Amino acid sequence: MAEKSWLMEFPQMERKDLVGIRKSLDGLYRDFSREYGDLIESFFDPLLYFLVWFEKLLLATPWWVIIAVITGLVYLATRSWKMSLGTIVAFMLIGYFGMWDNTMRTMSIILVCTLLSIVLGIPIGIAMARSDRVQAVVTPMLDVMQTMPAFVYLIPVVMLLGIGKVPGVIAVIIYAIPPVIRLTNLGIRLVDKEVMEAATAYGASAFQRLYQVQLPLAMPTIMAGINQTIMMALAMVVIASMIGVKGLGQPVLKSITNQYFTMGLLNGLAIVVLAILFDRVSQAYAKRTQKHLGGNQHG
Repeated sequence: MAEKSWLMEFPQMERKDLVGIRKSLDGLYRDFSREYGDLIESFFDPLLYFLVWFEKLLLATPWWVIIAVITGLVYLATRSWKMSLGTIVAFMLIGYFGMWDNTMRTMSIILVCTLLSIVLGIPIGIAMARSDRVQAVVTPMLDVMQTMPAFVYLIPVVMLLGIGKVPGVIAVIIYAIPPVIRLTNLGIRLVDKEVMEAATAYGASAFQRLYQVQLPLAMPTIMAGINQTIMMALAMVVIASMIGVKGLGQPVLKSITNQYFTMGLLNGLAIVVLAILFDRVSQAYAKRTQKHLGGNQHG
């Protein structure tokens, strides 16, 4: 009987303890955000200024200049006239259906997020590849970042920085950065040991081995990571719109709440167009670098 009553009391005891822990943690985080929120916001001010400037630049530039630049970059990366023509048609349709401004806003966020993910992710991936200890520390963090629902880490970011572009960018980077870190680490670790031994025999320093041997040979794998990062960043566009990030995500969110089927479909298709464009371009570039490396190796 005593055992039975203890079992009945146990959930209540546990609940009281949990409520106490939750309240104390919430209080600590609230105090932290009040104490250091302004300081952390000021740290991200340069990023906010850059985001605002880049978005204004894309919005102010004439549509035909944007299409010409994007098509030129697509052709340089893919060497495909079909892909270039498809890009022109896709962007003309985006403009025709009145989604140009939102597409430019989304592109500005995605490009900045991808750039920051590459700048932060590749050095972390290199550090992981060079040290098993770093890999052992970073891998569980990446697992949490990839499996944690996006809405969960929006909460502390919004509590700390409020609603706007910077919290949106941070949330997108947290969600999108793991592939580029993992595949940079993998790509460097897969470089043939014999090639590394040959480079060492020729008197190459650790820095030269990394930048002249490992990174070029790992580039196709790293490009696959960048490709996945771009796809994941685009997948976050609608969720980021919930915390004030303007772009294609906001009309989709509006169409969900107001049941505007056509608006949601068209803006969703515009996100798909951007995803296909980024995907094909990065894949084609990765294949070309692989062929180039293959040609060099055979030579």
